[in-house]
Amino acid sequence: MTAPPPEVAVGAVALLDDAVLLVRRGRGPAAGEWSVPGGRVERGETVHMAVVREVLEETGLEVVVDRFLGWVERIDDAYHFVILDFAVTVLDASVAAVAGDDAAEVAWVPLDEVSELRLVDGLYEFLREVNVLP
Repeated sequence: MTAPPPEVAVGAVALLDDAVLLVRRGRGPAAGEWSVPGGRVERGETVHMAVVREVLEETGLEVVVDRFLGWVERIDDAYHFVILDFAVTVLDASVAAVAGDDAAEVAWVPLDEVSELRLVDGLYEFLREVNVLP
């Protein structure tokens, strides 16, 4: 069986008070694992628009995109994602994050506790590579 054609997806890395915004996936690839908010880019959408939409859908938070951090690829028999990750800023830090869409849970995780979670493959290494984690 061949892998399906690649799909473009986005991820958002939000930091606040030495914590990173993470969601626990409720379904689909990596269900039950923690990741940064994100998902597929929809037809007619720019990648920046997709980042803002995905964060809002999954966490209820409004963000602005700051800069491109890097990309990762996830391939198996069922999917092939090229994921473009961006640093974002939450517009109103007083708003509580609430899990929505396909996120089962959302949390601001202290940077020194990220390694204790069941993360999606490669996330910990990526966050270290882009200097989010020491």
